[in-house]
Parts: sequence; structure tokens; C-alpha cells
Amino acid sequence: MEQHRTRKPQPRRPAGGRPQGPLTPPGALVEGAAVYRVAARPRPGRPRVERAAPPVVAALRRLPNPRLTGLGAGLFASAVMLVIGFLDWLLFDGSPVVFGLLFLPVSALTALWVRTADLVTAPISVPIAFAVGVVPISGGTGGVGGQAMALVTALAVHAGWLYGGTLVAGLIASVRKVRDMGRRQRATAGAPVRPVRRPAPEQG
Repeated sequence: MEQHRTRKPQPRRPAGGRPQGPLTPPGALVEGAAVYRVAARPRPGRPRVERAAPPVVAALRRLPNPRLTGLGAGLFASAVMLVIGFLDWLLFDGSPVVFGLLFLPVSALTALWVRTADLVTAPISVPIAFAVGVVPISGGTGGVGGQAMALVTALAVHAGWLYGGTLVAGLIASVRKVRDMGRRQRATAGAPVRPVRRPAPEQG
């Protein structure tokens, strides 16, 4: 008796005799003759790589960040400017440039350290602190009237530094206010909407 030999099935070739190309890899989209691979999505468990902050931002984050009330910010600015005025009078003979240059960072810190609810008080507290600090370097004599006239004259002479520090405080306060409003809008948009339950109708 003849035994039939079993042959393994071979893949069919097309009419042209050319072998078929490789199968489409998983996760690919075929359009015409081109194959586009779909980018794999990041795994949910994989941690995200955060970029390092610039050196200036990192240095600002290391600074103290108190939250002062409007009154506290005004007292802070006035006390610091009064100390700066006395030091300027003792060390630099009342130099207006030194006093004005030191007034700018004090204005910025006052606007940065005041709490968000009292941001409006920052541009108001800064000019008052400037007037308090000018008293030691105004050089007035002859009683209260002479001191008042010297103070008014010093404020008029140093008006450029006064406006500059007030502008710095106003800009920082405005930026903080805009960021706080945007943060509140994002928090409101991301909050889940709770369904309103209506009371069941009374059965007669």
C-alpha cells in the first residue's frame, strides 16, 4: 500500500511572482501606499519629567514669602525707609541717588509681600513710606514750619524716584491680581457641577 505524504501548506504568491511585503505592524495606519505609525501614549504610571526653573526664578523662590496685611505692609515700608534715610544721612550725607535706588527694591518687596486681599494698598503705602524716609535727609531747620517746607521741597526734588517706586509697586500688584483672577477661573472651571435636587411633588 502506498502512503500519502503530507505537505505543509505554502503561502500563495501573487500572479506577478513577487513575494508579498511584510505585514502592517500593530499600531499603524495605512493610507494608500504609505504607512504612518501612531505615536504611543505615555503610560499613566510613568512620572513626568519636569524642567528645571531658571536661576533667577529659583533664587526668588528661596526668598522669604510672608503675607502682610495692608497696614502691616505700610508699616514695613515706612520703617525700612526711615532706617534707610538715617543711614543715608550718616554714611552718604543724604545722597538722593542712594535713597532712590534703595527705595525701588523696598517698593517691590512691599507689593510682593502684601496679601492678595490687600493688593490695592501697595501703591498707596509706598509713597507714604517714601515721605517718612525723606525726613532725615530733607535738612530742614527752624521748627515745624521749616521742617515741613524742607519736606515738601525734598519730595519735589525726588519726585522721579517717588513715581518710579510707585509704578513698580503698581505693576507688581496688577500682575499678582491678574494671576489670582486666572487661578480662580481655572479652579471654578475644574470644579464638578453638583446636580440640583428638586423636591418630589406632593401626592394628593
